[in-house]
Amino acid sequence: MTGSDGPIRPGAPAPAFTLPATPDGRQTGPGQFRGRPVVLAFYPADWSPVCADQMALYQAAMPEFERYGAAVLGISVDSIWSHRAFAAAKGIRFPLLADFEPKGEVSRSYGAYTPQGQATRALVVVDPVGTVAWSYLSPAEVNPGADGILDALDRLGAERQVTAR
Repeated sequence: MTGSDGPIRPGAPAPAFTLPATPDGRQTGPGQFRGRPVVLAFYPADWSPVCADQMALYQAAMPEFERYGAAVLGISVDSIWSHRAFAAAKGIRFPLLADFEPKGEVSRSYGAYTPQGQATRALVVVDPVGTVAWSYLSPAEVNPGADGILDALDRLGAERQVTAR
């Protein structure tokens, strides 16, 4: 279930989407990473202090995410031009996707959109076959960190090892 109940729940199929990732029109979405876990980090706004800290933390944690083979996608309703400037200023190298037009459509599909017209601070881990493995809604004023994401990726790794036997 999504919407006011919080983000999409584990076990649900992850809604497919592509969103602008660069000003030249390149689109990115979780389907491009099929066979790998994907971390979707929904956040309210590029230039807010908590969002800046959160995205910078994920950039710093990228070696850990890569250890699990996971891709990270940041998603907000800001424009691709805002994302471009924000990423350059903060040294963020993973894709920041613009859920700009129609505003919040992808955020809504993941239960990560507010009545105020922003993405919520929600985290979703999609497993390698496209199913939601874990989701979390953080208070807007709190950086949720990376521990929950890493725990979910750890569980996915353990599940993959068990099913591979």
